[in-house]
This record gives sequence, C-alpha cells and structure tokens, in this order.
Amino acid sequence: MAEPRLEVRWAEGTTRAVALFCHGGAAAGLEPPRERALSLVRMRAVEQFVAAAGADRGLTTCLLRYRLAGWNGDAADAFADTRWALERIAEEHGDVPVVLVGHSMGGRAVLRAGGAAAVTAVCALAPWTPPGEPVEHLRDRTVAILHGRGDRWVPSTLSAHFAVRARRAGVPVARFTVAGGHSMVRRAHAWHAFARDVVLAGAGFAPLRPDVAAALRAGGTEGLAVPLAA
Repeated sequence: MAEPRLEVRWAEGTTRAVALFCHGGAAAGLEPPRERALSLVRMRAVEQFVAAAGADRGLTTCLLRYRLAGWNGDAADAFADTRWALERIAEEHGDVPVVLVGHSMGGRAVLRAGGAAAVTAVCALAPWTPPGEPVEHLRDRTVAILHGRGDRWVPSTLSAHFAVRARRAGVPVARFTVAGGHSMVRRAHAWHAFARDVVLAGAGFAPLRPDVAAALRAGGTEGLAVPLAA
C-alpha cells in the first residue's frame, strides 16, 4: 500500500506556523486518490490561496496526499493519514502552532484530529460529520465551519448538528452558511478567504475576523448558522 505524503509550500524564512490541508474523498475507496481528482484540485486551490497570504509571515503550508480515496468505516483511513501528517510536521517544525483545514471527508478528518497538542484552530469546509462524531477533544481549540446551504452531497444539517453538540460540550465553535453546494465553486473567493482568515488568526498572525469572533462569543445556538456576508 502506498504511503501518505505531504506537498509542502515553505514559508519565506523561518517557519512560525504550519497549516495542514486535507481534501475530500469517499465513504469507501481502497484505491489511491486520482491525481486529477476534483476534491484534490479544489483543496490545492485553497492551499495556494492561503499560502500566498501567509508565506511572508512565516506560514508553511502542507497538502496531505492520502493513501486511499475513502474513509473506509472503522479504519478511518483519512483520519489515520492526518495523524501521520501531524507527526511529520512536529518532527520537522517542533511546537509551532498548527491550523487544520479540511473539506468534506477531509473536514471530518481534521475535526477528528483537532485535539492534537500543536493544533490551535480547525477550519472545516462542508465537513462530513455523521452522527456520533466526537467533539469533547476540541474544547481548547477554535473551530470554524462553513457549509453551503444547497449542499446535496453532504447535507448542511450534518455540520449543524455537529456544531450544536460541540457548543454544548464547551467547544468554541462558529458555523457559517453560504449560497451554493458542496464543490466550493460558487462564491469560491468567499470559501478561500474564510479559510485564509481562520488560518492567519489560528497561526497568531492576525486577529480573528469580526464575524467569527462574534459567532464564537454567542451563546446557545446563536452563531451556529450565520449567513456569510458578501
């Protein structure tokens, strides 16, 4: 079986923080992801956008290339590969802050892996969060979720339920919705900018953007279904 690997885009100068990007996949799939898989192409575009905004501040970005295209039930292969990537990042960079960004299956993987010691924030884009996904390990992390209201591939109700459970467990979570579906093509810049802003704040390079900060301060279910401003 192939090994996971990282595509690395280095900071300009010393690495002061790392962002790890995890793309989508399938519920089941025992073949390696295709080189031109749309899920990989989409996440690479997000990673490149964020790298352009943070490289001169000391941000190194890593795009995870999974061993297998699927989550594959209890094997949770994407999660296992994400933990592998976090170990490699720690070996290379020490205890610098790490921000996780994931889309769809990758969103599930980064939320599951978000309790790792170095992780400061998790940005989940249209995450696939089936009922029962753990939340308690995220209590000391900033969690920001963005989901398309018209998503027919991964219904936005999944991340809504996840966010409510996380908030009740004491997790600092903010959740936003945007017009469009699962592919992050409609209003692509909004998706990219959201990830950029969460990463820069989690890395310590910028303050939290005001809408995220306000959503995190909200109580009850406020701040968990905020329409993303144009």
